[in-house]
Amino acid sequence: MADYKAPLRDMRFILNEVFDAPTLWQTLPALAEVVDAETAEAILEEAGKITGNTVSPLNRSGDEEGCHWDNGAVRTPAGYREAYKLYAEGGWVGVGGDPAYGGMGMPKAISAQVEEMMNSASLAFGLYPMLTSGACLSIHAHASEELKQKYLPNMYSGVWAGSMCLTEPQAGTDLGIIRTKAEPQADGTYKVSGTKIFITGGEHDLTENIIHLVLAKLPDAPAGSRGISLFLVPKVLVNDDGSLGERNSLSCGSIEHKMGIQASATCVMNFDGATGWMVGEPNKGLAAMFTMMNYERLGVGIQGLATGERSYQSAIEYARERIQSRAPTGAVAPDKAADPIIVHPDVRRMLLTMKALNEGGRAFSSYVALQLDIAKFSEDPEARKRAESQVALLTPVAKAFLTDMGLETTIHGQQVFGGHGFIREWGQEQLVRDCRITQIYEGTNGIQALDLLGRKVVGSGGEMYQIFADEIRSYCAEAGAELAEFVTPLKAALDNLDELTRFVLESAKSNPNEIGAASVEYLHAFGYTAYAYMWARMAAAALGKHEQDDFYASKLGTARFYFARLLPRIESLSASVKAGSESLYLLDAAQF
Repeated sequence: MADYKAPLRDMRFILNEVFDAPTLWQTLPALAEVVDAETAEAILEEAGKITGNTVSPLNRSGDEEGCHWDNGAVRTPAGYREAYKLYAEGGWVGVGGDPAYGGMGMPKAISAQVEEMMNSASLAFGLYPMLTSGACLSIHAHASEELKQKYLPNMYSGVWAGSMCLTEPQAGTDLGIIRTKAEPQADGTYKVSGTKIFITGGEHDLTENIIHLVLAKLPDAPAGSRGISLFLVPKVLVNDDGSLGERNSLSCGSIEHKMGIQASATCVMNFDGATGWMVGEPNKGLAAMFTMMNYERLGVGIQGLATGERSYQSAIEYARERIQSRAPTGAVAPDKAADPIIVHPDVRRMLLTMKALNEGGRAFSSYVALQLDIAKFSEDPEARKRAESQVALLTPVAKAFLTDMGLETTIHGQQVFGGHGFIREWGQEQLVRDCRITQIYEGTNGIQALDLLGRKVVGSGGEMYQIFADEIRSYCAEAGAELAEFVTPLKAALDNLDELTRFVLESAKSNPNEIGAASVEYLHAFGYTAYAYMWARMAAAALGKHEQDDFYASKLGTARFYFARLLPRIESLSASVKAGSESLYLLDAAQF
């Protein structure tokens, strides 16, 4: 496998030339004091070094060794503790954390790039700091000042880690049926009892403490999701002076043996009257958890992008070096026994598909990250409201479409290698296995599609969709004639998505099955259209510079490939949406 090299040039292009993020940061007072173009450049350069030099070399060895469970203790693979220590000492766990508690205070648009680099280097390794950052988000937004002061500094610094304990054996998507209980105590604490499964980083040897955020129900809680509360439950209790006290009443019952991400500890966690503190209000636990969901679901989408990027880097290097057969037009390398496989049309189709989906995904994830920054930091109520609407609409697309495209991309990368792609030592099969989980956790992609179409589009009567559609239409109207080759198909794709949206809004009035029947194909049509918007903007930024610089020439060529060969996928997706739900219900359960 090729050594991982962070795509810093493309990241700079997107932040500086496509979206002009530094100018946006200067309009947001909370960010203007902490970040500018030079600061962003320095952070990305350093992130590229530690992910490429320290983390990436552990990716295959970590997959081969995996985690070890022994009587409740979990040992991570060789080299992980040392690498995590270096990563934490660099401040990377708290890159987006509040400076008041020791974080760097960087905007999401920067931390999103850091996340991509980390997950390209090693998805399994990246899950440990990711879960800590997610726990910090909920604590920062909902916990008391006392809890924030007590826990956030050591979590941002990486001295302590975090986990999110949601799922139970009988309760995955439907969290309303969880059974974990929290009994109130006279001193204001709670005794938390229950079993949680699929807990990423629930136990490990990377840090001296792990701070679990646990969903549980109070004794008098209402039924269903309205009766869920959130609790902070440390692995090791923390004394008033900040020192570590005795071990809490919780344990890791086992770790899962998985298809991929072998070096990430996926734990069964047992809470046996463990001492915890409520985060937020009683019975408002899901709201507190959803504070971090937009960030975490974007983060999972970025994991799909990251594995696709790593696969592409290996595939392109292999395609340039591997010689097999001659080009259809005649020998390209007559001095060799055969031509490099990059000359063959089908190999080029796969490589360009990977490149177009990766670069489109990077632009889209950065766009969503910028909306998160506006929603969080803008002092303009209207701008904040609009950004919040865009985040709500686009988050399920970012999670599901990026990970679906990530799997497609890693499979293309494996295919470029031919038989070698199926062999462990080349690394491509690991990326396929690792990427697969991204379509499942943090809400399966089917659930994301239902969220997009059911809650966000139909649930708002189309209003949330219209805000995004109006932005694209305004961009098309203002684009110059030189961009017609990109804007014309973009307008047609948007017209098609408008029509699909109207179709579902109307058909759902008489048949509730129509939303679920159309949701996945609708999300994909939405995703391809959103990528077309990103590619039009990238083409606009590259146009005029392409004759002097191969980077911009490559960008324009890839944009043309996207509009010619990938955007037309919306036609078959649209036909599936319009076919309705009837064919899904022609069989009785016994007839399957």
